[in-house]
Amino acid sequence: MEDYPRTLTEFEARFSTEDACRQYVYRLRWPEGFVCRWCNARRGWLTEREFVVCVGCDYHASVTAGTIFENTHKSLMLWFWAIWWLTSLKTGASALGLQRILGLGSYKTAWTWLHKLRRAMVRPGRDRLSGRVEVDETYLGAVENGLRGREMEKKGNFSISPGSQ
Repeated sequence: MEDYPRTLTEFEARFSTEDACRQYVYRLRWPEGFVCRWCNARRGWLTEREFVVCVGCDYHASVTAGTIFENTHKSLMLWFWAIWWLTSLKTGASALGLQRILGLGSYKTAWTWLHKLRRAMVRPGRDRLSGRVEVDETYLGAVENGLRGREMEKKGNFSISPGSQ
């Protein structure tokens, strides 16, 4: 599902309630509708405590079980804000910045969240970069004598041949 909000206004309109966030996670988890992990029944009903109860075997499935949101004491809306903030930054995120922007009481919580989100953004078995790779504002190479600051003479053309890592 690649239906993501592109702007902060779209994000706020789409994820303005806890229920909207929970429904989004539900659709990601069960894109074809609920399927019980024990008996493969395809029907369930939602309880007041936000569990899906299987009509076949009475199994209680949590929408957030097995996700980075499992056992959280914070709202999904706050998690979604953290995700939006992290993915919107060009310069990178810090735990202190996350703590400040979300008003989290603990630096440790912000640090843990940031690391959970970073791990979740890594695709296992991903391909290594190859071919021509462009990176914004990056200089490779040692200091050049006689040049100061961001000046560069020989750092503009740098290539890595396959197998040289």
